[in-house]
Amino acid sequence: MTKRVAIVGGGIAGVTAAWQLARMAAEGAAVEAVVFEASERLGGIVETVRRDGFVIECGPDGWVTDKPWARELAGELGLTAEIISSNDATRKTYVLQDGKLVVMPDGMRMMVPKGMAALDGIDASPLFSAEAKTAFRAEVGRAEELKASIPIGDESVASFVARHFGMEVLEKIGAPLLGGVFGGDVTKLSVRAVMGPFVKLEREFGSLVLGMERSSELANQRVSELAGAAALFTSLRGGSGALVERMVEEIPSEWVRLECPVAGVAKKGDGWMVSTAGGTQQFGAVMMAAPVDVARRLIAPSDERAAALMEIEATSAVVAAFAFAGPLELPPGFGFLVPPGSQESRLLAGTFVDQKYPARVPKGGRLVRAFFGGKAADELLGAGDEEIAGLAMAELQRVLGRLPAPVMTVVRRWPRALPQYAVGHLERMAELFARVEAMGGIWLLGNGYRGVGLPDLVRDARAAAREFVAAHPSR
Repeated sequence: MTKRVAIVGGGIAGVTAAWQLARMAAEGAAVEAVVFEASERLGGIVETVRRDGFVIECGPDGWVTDKPWARELAGELGLTAEIISSNDATRKTYVLQDGKLVVMPDGMRMMVPKGMAALDGIDASPLFSAEAKTAFRAEVGRAEELKASIPIGDESVASFVARHFGMEVLEKIGAPLLGGVFGGDVTKLSVRAVMGPFVKLEREFGSLVLGMERSSELANQRVSELAGAAALFTSLRGGSGALVERMVEEIPSEWVRLECPVAGVAKKGDGWMVSTAGGTQQFGAVMMAAPVDVARRLIAPSDERAAALMEIEATSAVVAAFAFAGPLELPPGFGFLVPPGSQESRLLAGTFVDQKYPARVPKGGRLVRAFFGGKAADELLGAGDEEIAGLAMAELQRVLGRLPAPVMTVVRRWPRALPQYAVGHLERMAELFARVEAMGGIWLLGNGYRGVGLPDLVRDARAAAREFVAAHPSR
């Protein structure tokens, strides 16, 4: 008997789950899925616009290379030849400070030096005061003190970074770097959830600098085994949207319901009832891949405590990308960050796209992307494209100087797209997933739970599909 699964939400997680099920069905598994997507397209915030030789990412422009799952998926989709790496040989990131772009020192991973040698670059950097430079070097000698100061429970990113390097480092690079990924408040973000590897280093070495030194030594011993792993970021020549497009080609068209929001989900016997405007259907299982706010509302009637654990704060993002055909001088590197709360710009970040990745523009073209987050993004959600583009261009020109007229502009709004992993997040998720498992036949997918990057979402979606098929073997 064929087992049916409802996939609520057609973002990257939902599409990946459907693709995995379709592939397993093609291999003989007695399974079929229905993807319910409220909008008119699949992919969610993963979207690539290709026009006149420009490749414009409307959401994430790639993924962190260290996490293998998106790259593995690309290979299985026949996209290996399309995989590209960021231009790390010329990688520089700037921080807006006193109206100027000041380059971050080399040899840093986020706000942590990659070892003792990186401290020399920090000493030479105009980004930090003498007090901050002293704090970086002093951290090495405080290893035992830092080990002793580790709290029993979770703590905020702000507390963690300040304990090691002081408030200046937190404000100048810690908050902007994490704001660019999570769009959130470092005083609320859980260090265990968003900086787990550094927490492990602290537990083992006390000093993060010493921990990174040792980690770098181990990594250097394995470089020959990790082909292509040197670059920080990975993407596809045709943009991240190619992942979704290729998967959609392999998902049976009859499995997909666009512009079909789910109104209700309820447990019935061993299965689940899923209600839409078109009626109610019964499924053997549900994969809840909708935004966490929607998922919480749908789960609430079945388990109020689970719904309460899903009350996760989220911030919005607004992106404006500008394509230029003529000459345009930009600082070398990937782009710049703006410290949260800055009076110098409403932007959270700006990316020099054609300098970060190859194959993003036609010959002679340039591509710059402006990113609003937090309060600024919330205020712009109701604005029109022209207003957002005008503001983004004005903010970019405050930072970069006069810019030529763009030949193309792309604007996207992503309301509440970035869930905030607040202090205690891992503990809450452990309780939540225990309750969900007890319900039976339901999975939570998406960026609200166990990771916000494309690789994390791909990993969880494929695992859920495999678990469903394993629980319902073909007869």
